[in-house]
Parts: sequence; structure tokens; C-alpha cells
Amino acid sequence: MTAANTEIKRRNRAHFEWLLVVAVYALALFGIFMISSATFDPDLGTDSTLLSRVLNSRSSMWQSIFVLASPIVLLVVSSVPMDLFRSQTRLIYLAVVSLLVITLVTTTLVNGIRAWLNTGLGRSIQPAEFAKISVMMALARNLSKSEKPIANVREFFQIAAIVGIPAVIVLAQGETGSVIVIAVMFVMMLYFSGADIRLVLGIVAVGALGIAAIIGYALITDSSDYRILRLLAFTDPTKYQSSGGYQLLNSQKAIGSGQLTGQKAFTLGTVTQLGGVPENSTDFILSSIGEAYGFIGVSAVLGVYLFIVLRMLYLARYTRDQYGKLLIVGVMSMLFFHVFENISMCLGLMPITGIPLPFLSYGGSNFMTNIIGVALVINVTRSRTGSSGMYNAGGYVESEGVKRFLREKPKKGKHDRK
Repeated sequence: MTAANTEIKRRNRAHFEWLLVVAVYALALFGIFMISSATFDPDLGTDSTLLSRVLNSRSSMWQSIFVLASPIVLLVVSSVPMDLFRSQTRLIYLAVVSLLVITLVTTTLVNGIRAWLNTGLGRSIQPAEFAKISVMMALARNLSKSEKPIANVREFFQIAAIVGIPAVIVLAQGETGSVIVIAVMFVMMLYFSGADIRLVLGIVAVGALGIAAIIGYALITDSSDYRILRLLAFTDPTKYQSSGGYQLLNSQKAIGSGQLTGQKAFTLGTVTQLGGVPENSTDFILSSIGEAYGFIGVSAVLGVYLFIVLRMLYLARYTRDQYGKLLIVGVMSMLFFHVFENISMCLGLMPITGIPLPFLSYGGSNFMTNIIGVALVINVTRSRTGSSGMYNAGGYVESEGVKRFLREKPKKGKHDRK
């Protein structure tokens, strides 16, 4: 065996992905700290302990509970046999779609959104978050069935239905951000599956035209709809500083005030501490981080996210099972777009969409969804065998997506040689 083959075998080995776990929980713990800072009650005084500050904040206390419970979720999901996930994907998908429908028809409209389902235990869940995982799993299963996915019109409509059904329901709930995330996952997984590049570019073009049409409609329409106001505020935030641009302008002010090293956490009188940035513990937690720790702090957070994304790309690169590779790509694209959109909207580079910052923003549904995603990645690395390509009834075969991803020419009988 050559040195190159030995190195490839080493990278393909089955293992528990500890590096990802360490990076994720470093962000999660920092998230608890920043949530408690963003929701800090000045009546506690500046000499109070960190524990009392965390327990005094309802948001940080609940986030702590989510973080403490998450290792159980991670270990369970990463330990379930991958073939069981593969075989039960349809059941998982239908269960989540059912939750979406129940949420849409039974919940009341709050700020233009019907996204939260009451569990009866004093907490609500957001099924739209879990829809991302179910769509990802269904896409991975269907796109890995054949060497050339979406080879005919029937397959195209099957894949379109997998994405379209939950997307339409989520859009009807008012959760535009989650629909965009699902769309990004779809395009990324389609590309890495080996689908015709012309089809991928065509879908991207249609999506771009749709977004352009929505923006055009917003610019010529005088509407009180919060989504339209956000688009209008993005084009000219100062014109809408008392409505759609208020959050954006104050977020920029808070991040800018942090300068290089920040004003430190739990500082009284800051923009975020005075409530200048609504949702500064959830969607706009970056404004709290930028204000507290400045450019250096934000750069450090971005560095951890960059490591997570690149690590997942690396793991996908050396995962030869098509189904597992597509799961990793799905999780990676979900996290990447969340980070990209959240940071961009906090800086005014993208319209506000209500997309939280993974592992840092307060919210149990989003946090657990991200943990489940990471657990699926770990499950893939633990389930690795020496096989390559995709799994179907006839065994493993090398797909066009693997060939494209590995950038190597297929050789007949390659996997039969010792």
C-alpha cells in the first residue's frame, strides 16, 4: 500500500469527531455568558457573581438548561445506527410536516407569525427549525439513490415536493428566514449529489429572479407588512429609523461602539444594556458581542465558525458513502448560511430575516436543531466503512457527485481491486 493510500485510509477511518464537539460547546458556553450579559438586570449590581447573573436572567437560565441537556441528545442521535435513520426518514419527514400543519392551523398570529407550538409544559417549540433536519435527511436519502440524481421529470417533481411542501407551510407561518435556509440547503446538496450543473444553476437563477421580484415589489409598494418594511429599511435605514430601520441602525451603533477590544460584558449604560437593540439576546446577539468585545471578540467567534464549516467540508471530502456525505453537506450549509445571514443583517449588509446565530442566540428549538445536525455529522464519521459512493439495494456504487467532489476520473473495477 502506497503512502498516499495509507493517508486516505487514515482520513477515511471511523472516529468520534471530538474537535467539532469542543468547538460547538465553546460557542454554547460563551452564548450563555453573552445572553446573561444582554439581559443583565442593573439592580443586581456590578459586584454580583456570574452564577447569580445567569440564574437571575430567565433567558440565560433556560439556555443553560438546553446546553446541559444537549449532550444526551447528541449521544443518542450519534449512536443510532445510520441505516435506521435512512430507513425511517419518511416517517421523520411526515411527523415534522404534521407538526408544521398543526402549528399553522391551531396557533394564534403573533407579530405576523404562527410559528410556535405550545407543548403544554410551559414551553413552546418551533417546528420550522426541525423541518430543516427532516428536509435534509429526506434529500440525502433520495439524492443518494442513483448515480445521476434527477435524471427525469418524475424525479425532479419528487425532489421538488420534498422541499416545497414544508417550505410552503413554513412560509404561510410567516417564517421567511427558515424557508431561505431550506432553499440554500437544497441547492448545496443538489450540487454535491452530482446533479446536472445546468439544473443547479437554473434553480439558482429562478430563486434570484424571485428575490428580485419581491424586492421590486417592496420598493414600489407602501405596505405596513413587517417583511416589506425590513426590505425597505435595508435599502435606506435612516428613512425608516423609527420603524424597520431602528433595529439595524442601533445594531450598527452598538457594534461600532465596541471598537477594537470592546467595553466588556455587563457594562451599564451601553446601547444593548439600555434596550437599544431589540432581540439582542436572540437574533441580534452579535450586537452584544461586538459591543462587549469589539473587533477582536467578533473575529474570534468568526474563527470558531470558520473552523466548524471547514472541518465539516473536510469530513465530507473523506466520507465515501453518498448518503453520509450529503448529510454532512446539509448540516454544513445550514450552519454556514445561518452565520452568514445573521452577521450580515447585524452589520446592515443583508436584510433582517430573523435568523439566529447558531449555538449563541437564545432559543431551544434552534439550539437543539443545530445539536442534532452536529450529532448526525458525528454519526456519519462513526459509521464509516471502507465503502465508497452511495448505498442502495445493490450495494455501494460511486456516484457522479463523489467523482466531482473527489475530482478524480472513474476507473472500471477500481473498488474491486485489493
